[in-house]
Amino acid sequence: MAHFVIMGCGRVGATLAHTLEDAGHSVAIIDQDDRAFRRLRTGFSGRRVTGVGFDRETLKQADIENAYAFAAVSSGDNSNVLATRVARETFHVQHVVARIYDPGRAEIYQRLGIPTVAAVRWSADQVLRRILPEANISGDFREPSGRLILTEVTLHPGWIGRHIMDIERAARCRVAYLTRFGEGMLVAEDTSYQQGDTVHVMLRVAEDAEITRILASAPAKESE
Repeated sequence: MAHFVIMGCGRVGATLAHTLEDAGHSVAIIDQDDRAFRRLRTGFSGRRVTGVGFDRETLKQADIENAYAFAAVSSGDNSNVLATRVARETFHVQHVVARIYDPGRAEIYQRLGIPTVAAVRWSADQVLRRILPEANISGDFREPSGRLILTEVTLHPGWIGRHIMDIERAARCRVAYLTRFGEGMLVAEDTSYQQGDTVHVMLRVAEDAEITRILASAPAKESE
């Protein structure tokens, strides 16, 4: 069981809270308006915190210091990004995601190293895939035999600056494309992994756990 903090108790925030609780995790949900908590179902056992989601004391009330992941899904782009930065930079939460309404700002957010989901292609499933690793296996595409899947993977910061071919060799998978500054791009011979990139790989379903483990760890040091 892990602890998750959600900022924003709208329809999406409530859906995330219920889904995570059903999966056996503990949840704290933050909203400025305590009336928003009416969207939570009867019997929801998570923590309800009234306050501003980027305020440090409010986040502490939500037990951000023990959070596995943080999702900012309020109606304000700036608030979501600010709260996500506080969660990552102040409280060192590794798994974060911010909902945005203005896709034109995607490049700015990506340069800050903040994974985002644009409201124009919004779904709670996309947030879950970024903060709940076991949800990644659903993937974006599965070929007819069910053996191969196209999905996003999370890389350890140690991979920043490394060539995409290094990633493929280490994890025994094929990088299909990257999302950089909010736009998809194909991998070229000289492409390296940059901070803020989202990496989409084609892999064997049976090897998903091992590939996830390899890429979540720092790359092995090259022998001199």
